[in-house]
Amino acid sequence: MKISLYTFLRNGARLRYQFEESIRSALPLADEYIIALGPCDDDTRERLLAIGDPKIRIIDTTWNEAMRVGGFVYGQQKMLAQANCSGDWAFYLEADEVLHEKDLPAIRAAMEKHLGDQRVEALVFDYYHFYGSPEWLAVSSHWYRRAPRIIRNTIRSVAYDGLFFNVLETKHRTRWPRAALANAHIYHYGHVRPPQAMADKRRTISPYWEKAQKPFKGYRKDPAALARFTGTHPDVMHGWFERNPSPPFVPEDLATYRPTMRDRRYRLMMSVEKMFSVDLSKKHFKLVR
Repeated sequence: MKISLYTFLRNGARLRYQFEESIRSALPLADEYIIALGPCDDDTRERLLAIGDPKIRIIDTTWNEAMRVGGFVYGQQKMLAQANCSGDWAFYLEADEVLHEKDLPAIRAAMEKHLGDQRVEALVFDYYHFYGSPEWLAVSSHWYRRAPRIIRNTIRSVAYDGLFFNVLETKHRTRWPRAALANAHIYHYGHVRPPQAMADKRRTISPYWEKAQKPFKGYRKDPAALARFTGTHPDVMHGWFERNPSPPFVPEDLATYRPTMRDRRYRLMMSVEKMFSVDLSKKHFKLVR
């Protein structure tokens, strides 16, 4: 079994992506690690080279700056990297997603288990979405709780916005992949950057989504949609936390917080989930039973 890891990246250092930690966390699984690297005005390339692992292969890419619709340029970059994967499985990790060392055996075991089962086209991870600080999680159904990150490398798949896989059934019809569980978590740290870095990141990426996003004014979330994280972080993340300290994040008081209509909708959904033991978050896969 051959495993290809891959990602795409641009100005990862300036935008405070945890890309070094992400790559290091997954390298023990990789037979090759493909990185589609766009034009950078920081030291991202030097940091990638400093990792010093021969399994890493950097592919220099050009970004279509005129493509400003629906994140499609992200999909282009993701597919450029995926097209260079030669493994049985292609394992995509975003630059702010990290694996825990304790989960690596389970991830490898899942790939080995399902390698010969052609019904299984992808493997799905559970998610920890950290918000505001490494001590808090976003837990409402607004956040996808599971997502496929490993795709069988012998099927036709595309990723229109760079995030989720679509399997091509015909030239004109796509569907979500049929998937099994990876029995592991992905630790998503995209919303724990220092506030200034988060503001810079939002300004940088929003044009590619054809959105005029509001300026970032700090981490603020319905406290009913947050929960304290009680587990342990991947070992590779501790240095990043020390180098990127943020002001202490404390959720607002639930009794005095004034929820928006959107907050109320997700609170209602969480109540339904609790009452009927269901998951109402979006799913971009179909589990194989």
